[in-house]
Formats: sequence, C-alpha cells, structure tokens
Amino acid sequence: MEIIVVDDYNKMSKRAANIIASQVVLKQNSVLGFATGDTPLGTYKELINIYNKDDVDFSNIKTFNLDEYYNLPKDNDQSYNYYMSENLFKHINVKRENINIPNGMCENIEEECRNYENTIKESGGIDLQLLGIGRNGHIGFNEPDLKFEATTHLVHLDEDTIKANSRFFDSIEEVPTKAISMGIKTIMQAKKIVLLASGAGKAEAIYNTVKGPITPKVPASVLQLHPDVIIIIDKEAASKL
Repeated sequence: MEIIVVDDYNKMSKRAANIIASQVVLKQNSVLGFATGDTPLGTYKELINIYNKDDVDFSNIKTFNLDEYYNLPKDNDQSYNYYMSENLFKHINVKRENINIPNGMCENIEEECRNYENTIKESGGIDLQLLGIGRNGHIGFNEPDLKFEATTHLVHLDEDTIKANSRFFDSIEEVPTKAISMGIKTIMQAKKIVLLASGAGKAEAIYNTVKGPITPKVPASVLQLHPDVIIIIDKEAASKL
C-alpha cells in the first residue's frame, strides 16, 4: 500500500488523473473502474483537460462503475449514469457501448448483478479501479456490516450514507434507500486500486483503513490485503496518520 499525501484537493485530483491517464497510455484497451460522489469530480476534470490536449486516447477503453441507485431512472439528474455522462463521458471519446453501469431499473436484481459480474470477467477484469471512501469507511456502497459482501449485490444504505447523500436531493425523503454495488471481492480483484480522500471529515476513515484491523465494520480496511493500492489524500485527510 502506497500512501501519497499532497497539499490540497486540486493536487490530489491531478495526481490521480495522471495515474489513470498513464494507465491508458500504457494499455490503450484498459478496463477502468470509476467512482462517483464529490471526491472524484476534480480527477474527472483533469482527465478531460488531458484529453483535450491530445495526450490520451480513450477510444479503446472499457469502463465499469462501482454502483448505481436502485429504482432511480438513468436520466434522473441524481443517477450515477447521469453523473458519469455529465462529468466525464460526454467530454471524452469513450465509446458508449464500452460504458457499463449497473441498471438500477432492472426487473430482476439477481440477474442484473450476475450479468454485471460476468461482463467484468469477459472484459478481462478491471485494470485500475478508482475509489472514494465514506466517512464510515464504505467503498462503493459496501456499508459496515458483520461480513464482506463478495460480488455485485443489492445494498440497503445505512442512515449515515442516506444523510450524506441527501445534500444532492431536495429532501432526505427523496434519497434512494437501496443501491446496486460491486462487492468487496469484485473490487479486490482489480489489478490496481487508487483511493482518494480529501478533508478532515475523512481522516478517521483513512486512519482506520490504513492503521486499523481488517474488519467488515470498516470495509475499506480490506485494502490492506491488496498487492497494489495507491491512497492519495490531502493533508487534512492524513491528519490522523
């Protein structure tokens, strides 16, 4: 596990974008795993800037998103489908048929999860997975629990996550209570993982991830077992290390 501490959010975003762009330059048909939320936004802006300078070509990559809200239409402006389109995909030359995001409106949730896993495997697995981290240590929507959920599955979001996500909705009642998420095993099978965290509010989660015991109560702590993890954090997020 490599820990990179930078001065601020902008430097964190640039460092992460350079790592992702380098992955694509070295392997043009890379399979990339993407995350949503506030934290990766700067990274996506930097990737767009790199693309606009003709420094990287995304036309042969495949992408898989960590998660999607359950029972929220993809054209809803709070869906992760919409988020990825607005903040990255429509600004670069990734092929639409190579974009994979769980279908939150599926009729058969077990089939959707199984198909998502199979598509990842058929693509050769994820070369680089980008992660954020929740204040409670969740990665993807894998909430603290008594056990690690292995593969893509339906998640019941906990109260802290619903409250944190309510800032994106008009009211907390509108926040979905379920989501489809890659499981811990799926995430851990990525060849390289880059985790980002910014701000003092993430400091305890980062400490528990890096220094604490490996436990389902802190899902990100399992990353201690991965052979190639880069954690990029600003000074505030690193304050408890």
